[in-house]
Amino acid sequence: MNQPQTSIPVFKRLRFVLVETSHPGNIGSAARAMKTMGFSDLVLVNPRFPDAAKHEEAIAFASGALDVLTAARVVGSIDEALEGCNFAAALSARLREFSPPVETPRRLAAAIAGREGLNAALVFGNERYGLPNEAVTRCNVLINIPANPTYSSLNLSQAVQVLAYEMRMASEEGVAPAAGVGFQGEAARLADIEGMYAHLEQALVAIDFLDPANPKKLMPRLKRLFSRTGIETEEVNILRGIAGSILAKCRK
Repeated sequence: MNQPQTSIPVFKRLRFVLVETSHPGNIGSAARAMKTMGFSDLVLVNPRFPDAAKHEEAIAFASGALDVLTAARVVGSIDEALEGCNFAAALSARLREFSPPVETPRRLAAAIAGREGLNAALVFGNERYGLPNEAVTRCNVLINIPANPTYSSLNLSQAVQVLAYEMRMASEEGVAPAAGVGFQGEAARLADIEGMYAHLEQALVAIDFLDPANPKKLMPRLKRLFSRTGIETEEVNILRGIAGSILAKCRK
């Protein structure tokens, strides 16, 4: 007799990623914000202090969340931080020309909590200059927290708290996935999507559609286009198959 599948709660499949954080106290405060809402997966990308999670200021601000802080992983790149994820959201108050689709925290929470197949990451930038563009382009959506338009700057840990709270509420309320963000099939892993972009770029160069010496903004526009689709694993395979066929024809 088949055993019923055990659903994986959002608390076990959501990762918080802090990129190039300057102040250890903010890392500690972020760990505390996560734990109050039931989350524990914290990844630090190139923090200013290599041992930031052990810094006395981080420990002091973490308060009762030392377990989250101690378990935090330090990695050297955004790609390492997103390893194993098939969905990522960049948090930024600054909109970009070629950013992924913009979503609110509440709609994002509904999409992630309502889709058990999503292993997601929330990506937060440096306190002063936010997220670099290359990190934003690795993500499926850009999250903009609604705030006072004349003073919209949130402290890093406050932003973490807002997102963690919305995720918890969506999980407890059993919200259905928001339209336009959820997936129907298996969501493609972010690393596979990046591989698809590289393969597609090679094919476009091979047919002289893209000039590598003068690329302009073609690839950023294509990435933005695909970000709006919620691309699935099978779709990535199809597009890579097309790119492979183009390259094979060009070699003859």
